[in-house]
Amino acid sequence: MSRRPASPESEQIARRAYGSFAERYDAAAPTKPHNALYERPASLSLLGDVAGLDVVDAGCGSGICTEKLARSGARVRAFDVTPEMLDLARKRCAGLDVDIREGDLGKPLDWLSSDSADAILCSLALDYVEDLKPVFAEFHRIVRPGGHLVFSMGHPMRDWADLRARGDANYFATNLWGLHWGGFGLPNPYVESYRRPLQDILNGLADAGWRLDRFVEPLPVAEMEAADPEHFEELNFSPAFICVRAIK
Repeated sequence: MSRRPASPESEQIARRAYGSFAERYDAAAPTKPHNALYERPASLSLLGDVAGLDVVDAGCGSGICTEKLARSGARVRAFDVTPEMLDLARKRCAGLDVDIREGDLGKPLDWLSSDSADAILCSLALDYVEDLKPVFAEFHRIVRPGGHLVFSMGHPMRDWADLRARGDANYFATNLWGLHWGGFGLPNPYVESYRRPLQDILNGLADAGWRLDRFVEPLPVAEMEAADPEHFEELNFSPAFICVRAIK
């Protein structure tokens, strides 16, 4: 575990982390309770019916949500910063109406035209971006008027309450921290992400022109009680993530 101030050299933290255990992630994440029975149902519920819509899956990882969106009738454009994840996403989505390419949330998304998407899904990817304002502005450019953005992130207060994440940082600071993750096999991958105050997330969203429509601190679905009773109890006591829907 480590914590240090955010810096430009950390822009590719997601690529470094996920490239080291992409196949193990892909094998575990479709059924891993925190994903399959907690965050993913909450985010997809906020997204709603996507049949016939143009949807961008931003930070698509190995394409788990990409496949679900395409099989639900969406035309999907997906991107991720990690080449190893993209290879897995292309295999998972072979034959579906999906365009998958490499792209970095921390840089302009030039290949996505303005007003070209009905919705954007960004599931647990923004924690790897230091400055959210340019990302929210790019998302706003890409979505058509009346379209929506759904994203999920680590809960800022949950992370700050954890000394491993907080270190000696002030709640109002943005800090980069790392942890060896369990649940994906050995060796435990070392993953870094940014922790920031809630106001920076929501004000950054508003400054980019988005209107907050729904803010959710999700509860695990009932099936998680049998699959992972310890975390089911924990997540019913305090949330690990936030899920947000905003309208253009």
